[in-house]
Amino acid sequence: MRAVRIAAALTATVCLIGLGSAALARMAKHPPAKPEAAVAAPVLAFPGAQGWAATTPGGRGGQIIKVTTLAADGPGSFAEALRTKGPRIVVFEVGGVVDLGQHEIKVDEPYLTVAGQTAPSPGITFIRGGFEVDTHDVVIQNIRVRVGDCGLPKKSGWEQDGLSTGGGAHDVIFDHNTVTWATDENMSMSGKRFEGEDPDVWRANTSHRITFSNNIIAEGLAWATHSKIEHSKGSLIHDNATDLLIVDNLYAHNYERNVLFKGGTRGVMINNLIYDPGQRAIHYNLMAEEWGSHAWQIGQLTAIGNVMRAGLSTEPHIALLEIGGYGDLQYFGKDNLAVDQIGNPLPMFGRYTTAPARIIMEPKPPLMAPFVAPMSSAAVQQYVLHNAGARVWDRDYDDVRLIADVAEGRGKIINSQDDIHGYPAPAETHRPFNPDDWNLNDMTPKTPAALDSSHHARGT
Repeated sequence: MRAVRIAAALTATVCLIGLGSAALARMAKHPPAKPEAAVAAPVLAFPGAQGWAATTPGGRGGQIIKVTTLAADGPGSFAEALRTKGPRIVVFEVGGVVDLGQHEIKVDEPYLTVAGQTAPSPGITFIRGGFEVDTHDVVIQNIRVRVGDCGLPKKSGWEQDGLSTGGGAHDVIFDHNTVTWATDENMSMSGKRFEGEDPDVWRANTSHRITFSNNIIAEGLAWATHSKIEHSKGSLIHDNATDLLIVDNLYAHNYERNVLFKGGTRGVMINNLIYDPGQRAIHYNLMAEEWGSHAWQIGQLTAIGNVMRAGLSTEPHIALLEIGGYGDLQYFGKDNLAVDQIGNPLPMFGRYTTAPARIIMEPKPPLMAPFVAPMSSAAVQQYVLHNAGARVWDRDYDDVRLIADVAEGRGKIINSQDDIHGYPAPAETHRPFNPDDWNLNDMTPKTPAALDSSHHARGT
């Protein structure tokens, strides 16, 4: 079980394991300015929550809904729990694999917390499908989504994200999840990019106030079922999406989009580890061909303390941030690191089209996410490999394999889950949910025993 750093003043009565406690420790070292006496301190979704979405209540105070079956739908299923109206906290009395059967789950009822940390070992893994959040005030933690090609022919049109937001989704946190083998993007932020009469309305009608934190976002499938064929992609941030924080994640073995920010986006990347990108790591592109007569918008990106390491799949000419297309990008960067396979420095900036877009260097951040205290890039690899992904106290085979490969400079971009071993098939497990083991206001464990890591089946 991994070591836990605890910000004592904030968590004196809470034992935190794998739920962002290290982020809390950083906040304790660099606390935000004290509020005025008359202003109450903000209530975070969970200790260590970061970004504009950090204060979402999720399903706090709502009914506890127990998932008791691995069936994709029906009584006791995860899908049924998501459809329930009103604030709700989804907990798991079953562990194993949920086969979504080439379907995407739409989350359209707000005020939801998905607490994958409550599942018995080996936790919950979803295969052959993914999730799109099209609502507000949602927290999803400690699940695995392994999409895969479903055994379908190449270029057959199976194009599925792992975890994503759409519509006007806002105040959504994806924290401590593992998302791999997607046939579209692994984790994305999208919506209706031009709906409304002016850019402010466009931004309100697409995803905004979103946090991706402490996730593994990896092994997007390259030559698989997407109609465009090559489609190993990490994260796509669609045009005019705003107030996005991407922090403390591991991006590994994705050919592109580690991350791609499209036109007019406004985001912050802090302390991410990008390993073995293929053709591009971070890139920005306003595509005039897609914007038509809409007025081009200037994008904004703040990047602090990120690390990029080339791997076996990395093309020889690559930069940390590359720009294409037409719209300009306001950029502030600090303490970022990019190296090749033997530690030689790689360029910070590059260009992959001859279009006139510019990277406009700013002396201070054009925007900065709240509740974040960056660590040094020198500390990023150890921290991210120790903390990223679902159920870090109870990692499955593929997360252990991936973490080891990143640490040792191994692994490569894949075309199918069958290039490794195929879909996971652990034994089904069961354990009753005990509400006395949990702080129900934020779904942190009261004792280490609440987090099951027994790795054996019970009662099936």
